[in-house]
Amino acid sequence: MLQLDSAALAARLDRRVLIDALDDAFRKPHSVPTRQHYKIEAVAAGQRGGTLLVMPAWNPGGALGIKLVTVFPDNAQLALPAVYASYLLLDATSGQPRAILDGTELTLRRTGGASALASRYLSAPDAARLLMVGTGKLAPHLIDSHALVRPIREVRIWGRSADRARALAATLSRSGLSVECTEDLEAATRWADIVSCATLSQKPLVLGSWLKSGQHLDLVGAFTPDMREVDDEAIARSELYVDTRAGALSESGEIRGAIARGIIDRGAVRGEFSDLAAGLFKRSGPQAITIFKSVGTALEDLVAAQLALGVAA
Repeated sequence: MLQLDSAALAARLDRRVLIDALDDAFRKPHSVPTRQHYKIEAVAAGQRGGTLLVMPAWNPGGALGIKLVTVFPDNAQLALPAVYASYLLLDATSGQPRAILDGTELTLRRTGGASALASRYLSAPDAARLLMVGTGKLAPHLIDSHALVRPIREVRIWGRSADRARALAATLSRSGLSVECTEDLEAATRWADIVSCATLSQKPLVLGSWLKSGQHLDLVGAFTPDMREVDDEAIARSELYVDTRAGALSESGEIRGAIARGIIDRGAVRGEFSDLAAGLFKRSGPQAITIFKSVGTALEDLVAAQLALGVAA
C-alpha cells in the first residue's frame, strides 16, 4: 500500500489543478455522511481539551476515503500545530486499501483550494488586496490559492502575535506580491478586497461595521458552534454562501448563532458549492458583500486524495 508523506503529497497536488478538480466534483454524484465530532477531555488544569473528527466520503464505483482529524487549540503552547490529520484511501468497489496519506497536508491544500474556488465565484474579478487573519499553517496555503484566481498584488497579515505575523510575511514576499504584517485589524479590513480568516477564535475578530461594498470574506477557521470569526452585523450585511448547507447550519458558530439570535433565518444561506457549480446562484452585483463560510467537507479530501494518486473521480 502506497504511503505519501507531506512532501510527496505536496509534489502531487498542483493547486490550480486541485481547484478545478474540486469544482468538477461538486457537479457529480457523491456520498458524504455527516462529520462525526468527539470531545477529548483536557489532561491538565487550565487547558482546553481537543476534538476528534471522523470524515468519510465516497463516489459510486470510485474511491472511498476516511479522514481522521484532531484539533487541540492549546498546542501552540507546546510549539505544535493545532491540527493533525491522517487519510486512508480505499477502493469503493472492494474496500481494498489503496494508500495512506498525510492528512494535514491534504487538509491544508484542499482547504486553500476550496476557498479559492469560492473566491472565483464570489469575489470581485479585479480583487488585488488580501487580508489574512491568522498566522497558522493554513495561512500560506490560503494566500497562495487566492492569488491563483484573483490578481492579488498586496497582502497584509494580522495575528494575535505581531512577531509571528511579521515572520510569516517575511517568508511569503516575492516578486509581484507585496506581503507585510499589520497590527491594525480594523484598518486592514477596510483596506482589503478579500478578507480570509483562519483562526480558532471563540469571539468575533472582524466586525460588520468595518466592511465595505464589494468585499468578499472567506471564513475558514471556526468549525464548531462555539467559535466565531465575525459578528452578527457582518453576517446580516452579507450574502451568505457555504461549502455545504448541512455542515454550515449544524457547525458554523457565526451562522448558527445569528439564527438563534433572530438576526437571520436559515433561508439567508443563498447557496452551497453544488449550487454555485451548477450556476444556480451568483453574487447579486458588484456592490454586494459576500461571505463564504467553510466548515470543510469530506468530498474535498476525497478529491485531493484521488488527484494525488491519479485515481479517476
